[in-house]
Amino acid sequence: MDSMLWPFGTTWRPVRQKRRDTVDLRWLSARSWTPRWYPQGIDLGTWRGRRTVAVSWFRQDATRRHLASRVSFIDLERSRHLDILLAVDEGELAPAPIHAGGLAWFEDRLFVAATGKGIWEFDLAGIRRVRGSLARHLAGSAGRGWPTSALVAVRRRVHPIDLRCSYLGRVFDTEGEPLRRVLIGEYRTDENGSIGEFTLPDDADSSFREEDRFSPGIRSMQGAVRWGDRYFVSQSARMRPGVLWSGGRKALERDPEPLPVGCEDLALDLDERMLWSLGEHPWRRVVRGIPFARLGIDDRPPERS
Repeated sequence: MDSMLWPFGTTWRPVRQKRRDTVDLRWLSARSWTPRWYPQGIDLGTWRGRRTVAVSWFRQDATRRHLASRVSFIDLERSRHLDILLAVDEGELAPAPIHAGGLAWFEDRLFVAATGKGIWEFDLAGIRRVRGSLARHLAGSAGRGWPTSALVAVRRRVHPIDLRCSYLGRVFDTEGEPLRRVLIGEYRTDENGSIGEFTLPDDADSSFREEDRFSPGIRSMQGAVRWGDRYFVSQSARMRPGVLWSGGRKALERDPEPLPVGCEDLALDLDERMLWSLGEHPWRRVVRGIPFARLGIDDRPPERS
């Protein structure tokens, strides 16, 4: 397994750039402009001992029908990446045709927002390699050519949630410790979208347990995370820079710091004191880390009451 998955290596690499004080990762390949694959979700973790950003993508055809999804693991030090296709196994492997609008990464458990279809959990401990026509099928490709082989993570379970499940974000306590909780929210073009907080299921017999739910009154929400009492919510604005909202549950305020054009999901990086987001639009695609200092964030948020 180690020899198969390490080191990170592909023909194409995202390029690490400095833009003001932000860290921007941009793609030096067709994925910077292709209308076939769209980046959506983001989270951080450790992969083979290295700090890693995970970015989810969905593939669509000309009619905008979802064909496949994948996750790119980006080595933050080397800016190299590794792609993992997402699949379901119902007697035979098939592509996971989900929007993949948000990620929450817990050790070998990868939770993915499957808009309108709950939360899908994938097994990172059992990644396998497939080749030839099966690799192309799982990538949503009908023709010959790449990929001739691919790494695949298989779905463990579908978790039904009483929300649209457009995005998915992590939760940290006041001290910055990750909790076994997530925020799950709805993208809506009106102001009625809700955000729910759920405790993760511990085993195959348990389910997500809802702890809280609220509607912040923000249109077009794309992502949400929580650190102590402070929430962060991203709002897309078509071809304009995205908007970041932050603050208490009942007192979210618009931050002057813009998010990428076509912004999507959010992820907190408390080790490096950054908030990460990404943009989905062709030619404007970027994975961006924004230092807390640019957001006017003190070393710690207020204590929870």
